[in-house]
Amino acid sequence: MANTYGKVSGTFEEIDNAYGKVSGTWQEADEIYGKVSGVWKLVFAAFQAGSVQTLSSGSGTFSVPQGANAIHIQASVGGGGGSILGADYDKAGGESSGAGGGSGAYVSDKVFSVTQGETLTYGIGGGGAANNSQANKFSLSASGGASTTLSGSSAGAIFTLGAGGGSSGTGGGVKGPLRSNSAGSGGSASISGTAITSGTFRDSDGSTKNVTTLTSGPVGSFNQSGNGAAGSNNGNCGGDNCRIGGSNGASSYAGNIAGGSGGSSSGSGTAGGSGTRGSGGGGGAAQTSGAPGHTFAGSGGSGEIRYRFLRVQ
Repeated sequence: MANTYGKVSGTFEEIDNAYGKVSGTWQEADEIYGKVSGVWKLVFAAFQAGSVQTLSSGSGTFSVPQGANAIHIQASVGGGGGSILGADYDKAGGESSGAGGGSGAYVSDKVFSVTQGETLTYGIGGGGAANNSQANKFSLSASGGASTTLSGSSAGAIFTLGAGGGSSGTGGGVKGPLRSNSAGSGGSASISGTAITSGTFRDSDGSTKNVTTLTSGPVGSFNQSGNGAAGSNNGNCGGDNCRIGGSNGASSYAGNIAGGSGGSSSGSGTAGGSGTRGSGGGGGAAQTSGAPGHTFAGSGGSGEIRYRFLRVQ
């Protein structure tokens, strides 16, 4: 279907909305048909938002559909950082918690200007891997996540959502010293696209809504974005065979998506949990009953982009 134009004050302009009188009352037209070579063809359709689409891995492209002039990013986040296992020692005067991974930068319910027909290019940042190397448990680092990006052939860069960093523990030895633990850092957000903060659109149910009503994302309010957070760091406990739990991974989306939980040191212990939706992985615990005396850590959560197209008036 080609674009539809009408004369306004003697100048042809593209039609965004069309109205006609029904029983003496002006009503908005959903579709307009015209005869082309004796055949009725659809020449105008008011753009109606569809359902939210989710990109959860990889990279690629997709196109802005005809009639759309905006993309609603319900949720997007960079990958979360991984964590490290706990460390137990041989009479070193303490034990070590695995510090938590950091979370990725985020966007929640932001609307950006795009052009119909343009190509959008995306990259979804993966979560960072945990480091559970028992051979190197006194000095090791987990992997950070990767950034999530979106750009357009016309719009240029729209955003880059930096990844959470992986945690680390360095400088330790089997008989001491205790390792120095560091939590993973939070990712940084770079927002370059033109944000739309006012106007109305036709929603998927046919009703007309203001863009400020878009609050379905993780943060729960319109036009939100920001940096990720650092993971937690329980450090070291004092005294041989003391018990210390693993540190929690950083939450993502301004604290609304929990990070992986730190492992438990109770009894034989439990492993640290992995992050989700860009949150950080939880660290391992020490000192636990029986071999190996510590527990493993979790990886960071993968990034994502959840989006749909709008026509904002």
